[in-house]
Amino acid sequence: MSSGIKTAAAMTVGCRLNQADTALIFGRLREAGYEIVGPDTDGPLDVIIINSCAVTASASQTSRNFVRACRRNHPEAKVIVTGCDSEVEKEFWQNEKSVDIYLPNPEKSKIMDYINGPLPKREAANEKIFMENSTGFYPFRCRAFIKIQEGCDNFCTYCIVPYARGSERSRHHAEIITEFGNLLAHGHKEIVLAGVNVSAYRDNSYGLSELLSRLLEFEGDYRIRLSSTEPHKDNIKLIPLMKDNPKICRFLHLPLQHGSDEILKLMGRKYTAEEFAEFAHMALSGIPGLHLGTDVICGFPGETAELFEKSCRFMESIPFANLHVFSFSPRKGTPAADFEDHVLPAEMKDRHLRLEALEGRLADKFLDAQVGRTLKVLIEKVRHDGEAEGWSDNYIRVISHVENAKRNSFADVLIKEKAGKILKG
Repeated sequence: MSSGIKTAAAMTVGCRLNQADTALIFGRLREAGYEIVGPDTDGPLDVIIINSCAVTASASQTSRNFVRACRRNHPEAKVIVTGCDSEVEKEFWQNEKSVDIYLPNPEKSKIMDYINGPLPKREAANEKIFMENSTGFYPFRCRAFIKIQEGCDNFCTYCIVPYARGSERSRHHAEIITEFGNLLAHGHKEIVLAGVNVSAYRDNSYGLSELLSRLLEFEGDYRIRLSSTEPHKDNIKLIPLMKDNPKICRFLHLPLQHGSDEILKLMGRKYTAEEFAEFAHMALSGIPGLHLGTDVICGFPGETAELFEKSCRFMESIPFANLHVFSFSPRKGTPAADFEDHVLPAEMKDRHLRLEALEGRLADKFLDAQVGRTLKVLIEKVRHDGEAEGWSDNYIRVISHVENAKRNSFADVLIKEKAGKILKG
């Protein structure tokens, strides 16, 4: 290129942890002198990274479509594929002609070695405490993510993640604290702690609550949000922290997956419905205004009509703010892919629609309860009509007229009405 500046872009498929991984890659590329641009740039690219997802067959296909589109649109670029699908489908990616560099998950921290070549020797990731030696770079966002944890030891029967991400590992607390300070200095007002399961974070004496307490020592106007937290005995420590520290967002995403013990056992989940409910009600009563979200799967093999009804009754007994509804889809390489006693497609569709309707009722009730309250909103967009748009700490989209509104700033908004899934001030 005539300017001599090397450019790089990335397309991220999937979860917040993948977004954090992409940001760490951006940090390494910037240090090596690359300019980070958007993937839709019209100009030439030297490097383009596809950070893939494998949680469903659809996500895998999306990752593959992105790779081929990048090769068509940027024939001059060095195309790199990494992420979970690169782990799960090694043989495919090693032989995919659109890919210049195949980068397994454990090798992401060595991306510059791969770009500069020759390829280094690949190593398995088996250390319980790891370092990234990079700070995430988020050029297009108010919100930033910090990767604090990696891998999963649960091996739920439907889930490919343990095979894609490896065993549970935690990032060294000192490096997390340093990156947190760097992101605050860069101007980010909301920082999300990301991992496969952040509840499993453990670096010697630092568990998740101890890490949060250390991060709260930073001065300034910011907030911390937790990504998905699996049901875990240490979660109880989060309740007083959230209650007493307004800098921790009143938000918990706690995957349930099913409301019957029979299906939870088939799924390989490590708790009962009663245990889940006990913590949920404790959190909701202890943290006023808490947004409690969850994931639920319908049509899992063995889910009879009676067990589906049991699951629905259970979910109705807990005031969730939202449900992420999934229909069971067999994932090659997981035990549940070989389970029998499948639910018929028409019945699966009906159950999915019923859960979506339940989600709508639960969400409406939660949003209705916010009217008349004042919420702290991080403004992410100021519209041409003068309206400011952003997200409250308890994860609701809010639109309001804010005097002298500025992007990436906080505003206290009195909620006057609900319009669909949006609150208006």
